[in-house]
This record gives sequence, C-alpha cells and structure tokens, in this order.
Amino acid sequence: MANRNILLIEPNYKNKYPPIGLMKISTYHKMLGDKVTFYKGDLKSFVLDQVCLKCINQLKDIDSSINWKRKSLFIKEYISKKNLAIIQDLDFLNSNNIPLLNNCLIFFQDYYLKRKYKNDELFDRVYVTTLFTFYWKITIDTINYVKDFVINPYENVKVGGIMASLLPDKVEEATGIKPIFGLLDKPNILDCDNDIIVDELYLDYSILDEIDYKYSTNSAYFGVMTKGCTRKCPFCSVPKLEPLYIPKLYTQDRFSKVMEIFGEQQNLLLMDNNILASPELPDIIEEIKALGFVKGAMYIEPNQLDIAIKNLESGLNDNAYISRSYRLIHNLLKKLNGKTAENYYHALSNNNLLEIENASKDSLMSVYPEIKEIYERFRYKQPKQRFVDFNQGTDCRYITEDVIKLLSQIPVRPLRIAFDYFGLKEQYIKAIELAAKYDIRELSNYILYNFHDTPDELYKRLQINNELSKTHDLHIYSFPMKYIPLEPTGRDFIGKHWNRKFIRAIQAIINVTKGIVAPATRNNNSKGDFFEKAFGKDIYDFHEILYMPENYIIYRKQFEEYLGYTEIWKNDFNSLSDDEKKIAMPIIESNNFDNYQKMSDNPRILKLLSHYTITRDFSSSIANRDDDYLILKKKFDKLIKSDNLLDLTLTYDNQ
Repeated sequence: MANRNILLIEPNYKNKYPPIGLMKISTYHKMLGDKVTFYKGDLKSFVLDQVCLKCINQLKDIDSSINWKRKSLFIKEYISKKNLAIIQDLDFLNSNNIPLLNNCLIFFQDYYLKRKYKNDELFDRVYVTTLFTFYWKITIDTINYVKDFVINPYENVKVGGIMASLLPDKVEEATGIKPIFGLLDKPNILDCDNDIIVDELYLDYSILDEIDYKYSTNSAYFGVMTKGCTRKCPFCSVPKLEPLYIPKLYTQDRFSKVMEIFGEQQNLLLMDNNILASPELPDIIEEIKALGFVKGAMYIEPNQLDIAIKNLESGLNDNAYISRSYRLIHNLLKKLNGKTAENYYHALSNNNLLEIENASKDSLMSVYPEIKEIYERFRYKQPKQRFVDFNQGTDCRYITEDVIKLLSQIPVRPLRIAFDYFGLKEQYIKAIELAAKYDIRELSNYILYNFHDTPDELYKRLQINNELSKTHDLHIYSFPMKYIPLEPTGRDFIGKHWNRKFIRAIQAIINVTKGIVAPATRNNNSKGDFFEKAFGKDIYDFHEILYMPENYIIYRKQFEEYLGYTEIWKNDFNSLSDDEKKIAMPIIESNNFDNYQKMSDNPRILKLLSHYTITRDFSSSIANRDDDYLILKKKFDKLIKSDNLLDLTLTYDNQ
C-alpha cells in the first residue's frame, strides 16, 4: 500500500484531556510510513490553511527566491477575500515571473472560493473522534464537513470514540458514516493487510504541538491498567463501551516507549473505570512504583529542547517539532540577560530564527549546537512532586484497609472516590476515614445528581463531605455532576425529583468555583463558611436557595449587600400564604418568567415573580460597576422596591 495522507480531527469543543485514541492511531499510521496531520479548531480556517499550503508550494516552484512562508498571511487574505489590491504587498516587483505568480494566485483563489477542493483528494483518510453525547451538534457538523476532504467519504472517513459507540445508529443516520464501535483492540479493524492492534500502541505526543489548542493536563503518562467495570450501574455507559472486565493489562512497554521518545513525564493519569475491583491490584501498584511513582517521588523535567531536536532529526513530526523547538528557544530568550542573552540572540539572528516564519528544520538543527550549553544551564530544573490520578474515580465499596495501605505507597493526589447516591453513605464514610488513617489527605469525589436522587440527598452528601473534612482535617473537593442520558438532547433531561429551576440553582451555585465545592477543615474554617453560604446552613436554607432567583445566587454579595434585593425577595417569598405558594412555586420551578404578569392576578405573587426578571446584563454590570450600572439600578429599584402594583393590591384586597 502506497504511503497515505492521513488527517486526525478532534471537534472544536472544550476538553481537558488530549484524544488518546487519535494519539494511538497516529502511532499506527506512522509505523506504516503514512503522513499524519492532527487538527482541532475552526475547519474553515483549516481548509484555507491547506489551500494556502498548496498555493505556496506552487509559488515556490515558480520563484524559489522569495520567502513565501513569510507572506502566507497576505496569500490567505487574497485567496479568501478576492482582494486584488493585496497583490501589491507581495513584493513581486523583483521577480521575473510576475504573470505566472499572478495566475497561480488567481487559480487558488478560484479553487478555494468555489470549493473546487471537493473534487480533489485533500487526504486519503480522515479520522474523527467523538466524546460526550451533549457535543452532538458540533461533532455531527464536523463529520459532515470533513466528508469533502476525501474521495468516497463513506469508506474513507472513520468515526469512533465514546459518542459514536454509544449512539452508532443515530450517528450513521445523521452522517451516512457507519462508526467504529468500541475499542481498536483487535487486528484488521482499520486495515486488512497487517496484524497491528492499535489499542496496544504507545501514544504519539508529538501531534499535540501541531495545534494551537492547549489541554489543561500537561506532562503526564495517560493510560489504563484494567478494562471495563464489575458494576452495571444504570446511569453509566461503561458496560456498553467495555462490557468485559479485564483485571490487568500489560502496559510497561507503552510507558517505556513514551519515556524513550518523548521524555519522562511528571504525573501518571489513569483512566480505569474500576481499578480497585482488580484482584491484581498489588501487582498494579508495584508496576506504578516501578515507573517512579513512589510516595514522595520528585520529578526534574528533562531537557525538552534536546528531545525536540532529537525528534526533529529523526523526522518524527517536522511541523510539530519546528514549532515546539522555536517556542522553547524563544521562551528561554525572555529569561536571559547580559552577555549570555546577547550571545544567544546573535546565534538565533545568524540562523534566521528571530521570526517563526523563517524557522526551518535546517536552521534549528544548525543553531542547536551553538545554544545547547546555554539552554541546558538556564532551563527550568527545579524538582516537582509527582502524582498519580485515578481520574475516573474509585469505588468506595472496594476500599478496605488492605487496599488503602496499597494506595498509600504511591503519591495519589487526589484520591477520587465516587459518592453516586445516598445509599453508599456508610461505605463512603468508612473509605474516607481509612484514607485519613493512612494520611491520604487530598480527596475528590464525583457526586451524581438529577438521576434517582432528590435535591435533599445531594445536599446531605455535600454536607457529609464538609463534616468529614472538618473532623479529619482533610481536603475533600466535591464535584456535583448532573446526570445526562445518552441522547443528543440529553442536556435537557430533568430527573423525577428535580425541576428546571432546581437544576439551574445548583449550576448557579457551583458556577462561581467552576464546579468545585471546596472543603472545610479544622485549621481553616473560612472554607467551611463557603459551603453554608453557598448551599445553606441546613436543609431549610437549601430549599430557600433552590427557589432564589438565579442572578441572586451567582452575584450573591452584590444583591445582598449593594442592593438589598435578596432580603426583599426573602420577605416577598416567605410572606406568601400556603395557598399562594401552591400557585407561585410551580411557576418558579418551570424557570420561565417571560410573561410572568399573565401567570397570576395575585399582586403578591406578581411582586415575587418580578425578582426573576432581573437581566444578566444588570447582574454583570453590578459585578463590574460599569457605566450602565446606575441606569439599570434605577430601573430595577423601581421594579423591586416600589409598590408598582398598588392598584392591583387594592382590587385584590377588596375581593
């Protein structure tokens, strides 16, 4: 099979972790000698980049004396906007081939604007990964868009990942592409002419330097030590994705290969779905320790420029390592001073490396021997702590004293323990107390809500964490996670015991801290105040907060202290009779106040509902105290504080 041109695409949604599946597929295709490109971003910009690259290659053939890479921005603008005047900025006056250069630009402008690239084969094969089902639209749009990049897209566009495996029929209906289900854990799934098992390959970290998007997790080994889960929880997708539990996978070679090619990584991030269920946990812990992750282990970052130049020399990924090498070199330049900075700068200048447009493989290979000693002397070498993160969470039902003893031998931080429903209370508390006994002090837990639970059960689980933190001087960070069914419209799901207003109230509470509920400790009770302030000092306070206007929750300080609206709302809410609350509360629970004046003829209820019409613009202006603040304040003071329903009140009282 001739060498192929492969494109790997992650849709342009926000996510923390790099696409592990695509990183393995990259390794697979590079083993076969194929060219691999990775992209995450705006696909229209990507197409323009590809057309511009084709244009530049032809322009080079016409006149190689011009640095076309430096003029790529001008070329893109001309191709995409049909701007004839831009040609004047391209300095063609010194070329003997102006007519040919003009014709080339006109051709590619027409090629791009009329989408003639659809008739060509930009790539031999495109892979699109998928993540959560609530990213349905952007993922489906991405799949349909890239069908223009290949000949015979129904054969040459490959779709896989979580969403594609959970909703294969719906994905095929929306795109015409039949997804690859599950893992690439058998030979001949991607090609029939080799026996390589893609899922067993090491990750190609180099592709991450091809894109502008930066994942929040840096310098980590990613992997799994087990597969599947022993549980069949009705809210979980793992039984569908990985139905067979495998208690131990061989991973040593994969991590060793990553270390050899990309350098030693600081942390270990394991994506196992139920690692504590494995009877081979003692062996797994020994393997983790053999990787260098023992209690108290420190990490000194290897020379990243040395690694980048080595991989550039080997031809692993020229585009990525030209970009990475240039960035590393210039990041150090900013930290140097005096004669050292002068010598370093002159070396870059002499090799034409002061601008990224001029950076090339040859120039980087040439400059490295000159700056190698300086880079090694001044690069960052301070020791850092190493951590192991069982990122998908652990099962408290498997936590025993023997298990905690094993975990205490490695630098787990944080220890994530799921608290999915209130029925796990006793096992969960026991697991936390064992962690405290063996000095595992930083913990995190996932708290599922909007499934079969009630709002009160969510509050009680959070309260348990708050009390455990104080009692045992722990740091337990809670992450309330809303249950979303495996459907494209899953985000709209409301559980049996929940309603739209309660869901929005929980999201508003945790909006301030990006989803984290911070712990209280014996030594820092101020953090404990956050829980009581955010969720209420007791269940009755919590109920009141659930019904509170959303903006009053998010901008609590402003509405309580600056305006006094919160106290007015409380009085308006609590002064309603039981019969009035039976009318008002379902309206509030619907969280729709667009025509609130028509929802009741009771002036006391209407006065209460007026609080829910406070706009986000006003709330934002309070926080920022911008120029519109006083104008909007005057408007809402009149609405909230004055009795603008006096006539209705008189009518109501007379009735």
